[in-house]
Amino acid sequence: MKNFKPANEIQDLQYFGEFGGVNPSISDSSTYTFLSAKTMFDTFEGNADGCYLYSRHTTPSNLYLGEALAAMEGTATANVAATGMGAITPALLQLCQAGDHIVSSRTIYGGTYAFLKNFTPRMGINTSFVDITKLDVVEAAINKDTKVLYCESVSNPLLEVADIAGLSKIAKKHGLKLLVDNTFSPLAITPVKLGADVVLHSLTKFINGSSDTMGGVICGTQEFIDDLRNVNDGASMLLGSSMDSLRASSILKNMRTLHIRMKQHSHNAMYLAQKFEADGLKTVYPGLASHPSHNVYKAMMNEEYGFGGMLTIDVGSLDKANELMELMQERNLGYLAVSLGFYKTLFSAPGTSTSSEIPEEEQAAMGLTDGLIRFSIGLDNDIERTYRLMKACMISLGILKEPAMA
Repeated sequence: MKNFKPANEIQDLQYFGEFGGVNPSISDSSTYTFLSAKTMFDTFEGNADGCYLYSRHTTPSNLYLGEALAAMEGTATANVAATGMGAITPALLQLCQAGDHIVSSRTIYGGTYAFLKNFTPRMGINTSFVDITKLDVVEAAINKDTKVLYCESVSNPLLEVADIAGLSKIAKKHGLKLLVDNTFSPLAITPVKLGADVVLHSLTKFINGSSDTMGGVICGTQEFIDDLRNVNDGASMLLGSSMDSLRASSILKNMRTLHIRMKQHSHNAMYLAQKFEADGLKTVYPGLASHPSHNVYKAMMNEEYGFGGMLTIDVGSLDKANELMELMQERNLGYLAVSLGFYKTLFSAPGTSTSSEIPEEEQAAMGLTDGLIRFSIGLDNDIERTYRLMKACMISLGILKEPAMA
């Protein structure tokens, strides 16, 4: 685990464009020609390597991106999708059918929660939501119909950390598949090396890094990805969440700087988290010793990439949270926006935005308060200056007290 260098795996891939370009050529076609009818038939049946039929199946551009993501996560292969949810939903549906059961973390992205809570029951698939940090509670929720354990490496928005190795042992003991959404911690955590079966990402976030496109990926075994792409019963194939070749090419180019960006996101987030906590703010960040799962994260991490770019603070009320976010945006300290992984800091109150699908009583039970602000910390070169300006905003709103004069 400690010797795995995911950025090296990406760097060591070599692609040349059609005319010797340093970037691979973009396959800007929705359909492909054949010299013989038999080759078309063989390709449709999945028996003609290197041949392409129709872009919903795949494209050369999508395969290049999938190969880079699989290399990063240490899996055999990967299938890219148009959105993060376009990766998560077919992965779950490929493994589950009517009558099956899923055990999921209770603190997950609101869209995933809504899919499992409100949509899959229509298909006869039910989910138990549990505190993923308590392995005994996770195991107690498993029944004879359970097929999948689902979690996020670092949860959205509460930043709970999953013990992936511990969850893997439980999954293997009960013959389940462990699916891990690694969106918050690319490069920093490698779930497959810890025993996960399938790794998912919203490429929209840190991996792309420029908030200009959506994307998702499923990283797994060759057999599982082949099943997803099967023209007869593959969930990725039949649900049609295919990525456009132009977007795949754009994300692949941005992946080349992911290692640099993640180090800076982590450096800046650690600096702010330490300062905010010292100021007396209720701060949650996996890099802080006060985080309940700090040691779990440390045991899993690829150290050079740090503890990630996400942190939360609680300022006591939704009104205060909104005032602070509006003021920080006014003073050009970031944007009041959902999503994450942008070069500028993004902040939102998740209880009324990205986690609004979760009922209020369940938000309260999991500790998602009205005053919670989720920060995706940007790539600021002078993070000390950013901190001083943020602190000034908090003092002006009465969230922090003015330092006493010497």
